[in-house]
Amino acid sequence: MNYIVLAAIVFTIGAVGVLVRRNAIIVFMCVELMLNACNLAFVAFARMHGGIEGQVIAFFVMVVAAAEVVVGLAIIMQIFRTRRSASIDDANLLKN
Repeated sequence: MNYIVLAAIVFTIGAVGVLVRRNAIIVFMCVELMLNACNLAFVAFARMHGGIEGQVIAFFVMVVAAAEVVVGLAIIMQIFRTRRSASIDDANLLKN
């Protein structure tokens, strides 16, 4: 039960970071915190119920998160190259 509370706290920290911060890299790290909190909850629930499904789901979430990191960092680097800023407000500049 303690791991579920920890997962909720970590998810809340990540959600607050996404909503409050304007730097794309910080927001990106907060999204990763939220994904890791979900992984922790999956594994904790799987352990409580004696199954392996939570670990399998957590593994697939980590694989998807790795792909997300590659694409997200590429987008952030493109924004940084064009504007010399990693602000989220500059994300609409990629439309051109």
